[in-house]
Amino acid sequence: MHYDFSSLPPSEVYKLMTGVVVPRPIAWVSTLNAGGTVNLAPFSFFNVLGSNPAVVALSPGDRPDGSPKDTARNIAGPTGAGGGEFVVNLVSEAQADAMNATATEFPEGMEEAALHGIKLTASTLVTVPRVAASPVSLECREVQTVFVGRNRIILGEVLGLHIQPEFMLDTTRHYVNSPALRLIGRMGGRGGYTRTQDTFEIDRVPYTRWLETREK
Repeated sequence: MHYDFSSLPPSEVYKLMTGVVVPRPIAWVSTLNAGGTVNLAPFSFFNVLGSNPAVVALSPGDRPDGSPKDTARNIAGPTGAGGGEFVVNLVSEAQADAMNATATEFPEGMEEAALHGIKLTASTLVTVPRVAASPVSLECREVQTVFVGRNRIILGEVLGLHIQPEFMLDTTRHYVNSPALRLIGRMGGRGGYTRTQDTFEIDRVPYTRWLETREK
């Protein structure tokens, strides 16, 4: 079966794309508005795109009236020139309910973290606070925002990373115990989620070994 997206309304394209691109990591993004109010909201149109420098991308949608959501507006800054700071807090299974609670479309100026008793703590390299209980937080600064149709894609450089020490296998060699983070991902576009503990490994085959196998 083939779907030609040019003949489908955006709502149907959304259902297809969120149904097949799974699991998607969740960016629980904290930002500050011009008055110093903290906004906290989750996004699953998110991923890491590079490591030299480390770059993440997220795509906050607009409100029903077409205005930017708080996250996008805060990152753009009061003049809209961009370069704003934000923190991507990764979401563990234990934080799933709290994360979901902050997805409610609250009016501007209402602090989701305060409303739901989510403790925030100071970041190191950016002024935006991070979620204290998050196993990993990425301190970011916007590099560029790209518009493709009605999609707003924010590219941010990761300036630094907070990780709870119990999740490090080797702090010197920077090996992370990824399954121990117990992160969750999004499945579909409604209320579906998945856990990340059911993992398996497949060794990558170097070309020289592949040649040896062929020769045999």
